[in-house]
Amino acid sequence: MITTNPLRIVLVEDDELFRLGLATRLQRDTNFEIVAEACDGETAVELTNQYLPDIVLLDIGLPGIGGIEACRQIKQHHPNLPILVLTSHSQKSLIERLIAIGVNGYCLKGIEAEHLILALRSVAVGASWWDQTGTTEIQAAFSKKPTINCDIIEGIDNPLTQREQEILALIALGKTNQEIAQTLSIATGTVRVHVHAILQKLDVRDRTQAAIIALQHASSK
Repeated sequence: MITTNPLRIVLVEDDELFRLGLATRLQRDTNFEIVAEACDGETAVELTNQYLPDIVLLDIGLPGIGGIEACRQIKQHHPNLPILVLTSHSQKSLIERLIAIGVNGYCLKGIEAEHLILALRSVAVGASWWDQTGTTEIQAAFSKKPTINCDIIEGIDNPLTQREQEILALIALGKTNQEIAQTLSIATGTVRVHVHAILQKLDVRDRTQAAIIALQHASSK
C-alpha cells in the first residue's frame, strides 16, 4: 500500500475563532497537518522560515506588517513555496498586488470546505487557484492587451508566437494542458510542446512563474 505524507501547512489568521474552526476542519482530513499557526504578519514569516511547510494558508488583513508584506517576504526567501490567500477582501488593486508578488491562489472566505481543500491540493502540486473574482481580474488584464508583446520583456531573445501567447493566457487562469487543448481545439501533445517553448523563452522553471511574468507585463500596459 502506497502512503503519502500529509501536506504541512502554516495557517495564518488573526481571528482566533475562525482560525480554530479552520484548523479543526482541515485536520479532519489526514492529508493535511497544521504545523504552526500565526496571528500576525511577522510571526507568519518567522514560522514559515522555521518550519518550511509545504504550503502557507494566509489571510491578508493581518496586524503588524500585514498579509501583503508577509507574502512578499515569504516569497523573497522561499520563491517556490506555495501561498494560498484566504480573505474577505476582493478589491481589484489587492488582486493585482497578489499576482505581482507571485501568490499561487486566492479564495474568498465563505468558500465551501471541499473547495478550499481542493484549492490547497491544487496549489501544493504547482497549479494555481483563483476565486471567480480573481479570475475575472486576470481575464481583464489580458483583455486589455489580447496579445502580449514579449519583445520588450527583458531576457527574451525570441518573442512568443501568437499561439504561445494564447496558451500562456490560459495557463495564467490555472488551466491544465488538457483544458487548454480542448479550449483551442488542438492536441494535448501540441500544448506540451508549446508550454516547453514558453518556459524556455521566458527563462523560467515552471508554469506559475511564466504566468506571473505575463500578468505583470499585461497589467503594466
